[in-house]
Amino acid sequence: MLRENHRSFKFDWITIVLFLLLVVFGYLNILSASHIGEITSYFDSSQLYGKHLIFVGLTFVLIILIVSVEAKFYERFASVIYIVAMIALIGLFLFGKDVNGARSWYGIGSMTIQPSEFAKFATALAVAKFISDIETNMKTVKDQLKVAAIILIPAILILLQNDAGSTIVYLAFFFVFYREGLQQVYLIIALSLIILAVLGLKFGVLISAIVTLLTLACVYLFRRKNKDSIFNYIIALIVCIGFSYGVKLFYTHGLKIHQQNRISLWLRLEKDPAKLERMKKAEAYNLIQSEEAISSGGLTGKGFLQGTRTTGKFVPEQHTDYIFSTVGEEWGFLGTSLVVLTFVLLIIRILYLAEAQKSQFSRVYGYGVASILFIHFTINIGMVMGLIPTVGIPLPFFSYGGSGLWGFTILLFIFVKLDSNKINEW
Repeated sequence: MLRENHRSFKFDWITIVLFLLLVVFGYLNILSASHIGEITSYFDSSQLYGKHLIFVGLTFVLIILIVSVEAKFYERFASVIYIVAMIALIGLFLFGKDVNGARSWYGIGSMTIQPSEFAKFATALAVAKFISDIETNMKTVKDQLKVAAIILIPAILILLQNDAGSTIVYLAFFFVFYREGLQQVYLIIALSLIILAVLGLKFGVLISAIVTLLTLACVYLFRRKNKDSIFNYIIALIVCIGFSYGVKLFYTHGLKIHQQNRISLWLRLEKDPAKLERMKKAEAYNLIQSEEAISSGGLTGKGFLQGTRTTGKFVPEQHTDYIFSTVGEEWGFLGTSLVVLTFVLLIIRILYLAEAQKSQFSRVYGYGVASILFIHFTINIGMVMGLIPTVGIPLPFFSYGGSGLWGFTILLFIFVKLDSNKINEW
């Protein structure tokens, strides 16, 4: 019994140190982005950085609770945790609080709680539970549909709350399914549809159809020895053209004006200079200010609390979705590189540990953790640098907010606990 207890505390300290680095550096940048005037106390709860410091303190209490629970608890009660998380999401339609047009928060006094941040680890647990229980290799359509339903339920509920950014995160589970045996053809189809969507919006449905026709013709000629029916290629061509046309219709009639403008700016669809300038002022103001803040940092940055654009509040929402611009201005290229490297090392470390797990549940959950962090990290930094359209998605362990910090902490430290228990999993 003592030996088991000893083993249960063999935590992976590399993961924990990387987590601590991100949380501490994240707090320093929130301090820079949110302070007003002279800082008299780091514990001033009337300031955002003071509130976030409280969130950080409670995070360590949360970690102690997570690692104190028996590792098997997370597998046994994964379905219950998932159901509770879905009920919390549904409850928002009745009791939720509107913030910036999204009904994604519960108001508790002066505090707000965002259930979608906790639904991520709940969904990761449910996916790991389902795949490990049936020991599926993701080859059958029946299993694929069942596991797809697990991620579609929270994704749709969150989308209906007008939080498209958090919905995108659930695409992360595609990487998990691929690791567990999902056929490569799905990956090819997904990438092809993304390319078709961009081509259709940028150059029109006709150009998209021509590119599709030429591509299918080349594939047919290359695979002619396999005696594929030309009828299959004709069907594929019709489906692709229909998809491109559908994307165009959805862009025109399904998206809100500000969403259309963000995509239009990203793909440079607008040709009218006057309208383009108005769009930039309305939809790209945050991005432009963010890019200028990052570029002004140079190689080594302006120094902690010395960023003129940060202290001048030029970048709206800088302490949340645009926190990376603070890193760029005050810590420069070296600082941003360090942040990127730390995230990459953390994700690689989680993947390494996931492959070392002796139970399928722990492995699948580990891949879920790495995939969710990867999607958040990639989209947020890409958004702040103008590489992808602007969507509301926080940078893990950096962006201001208790729900986000606690959600990512729970997500990560459940895996840390599972990993510490892998010796006892036989």
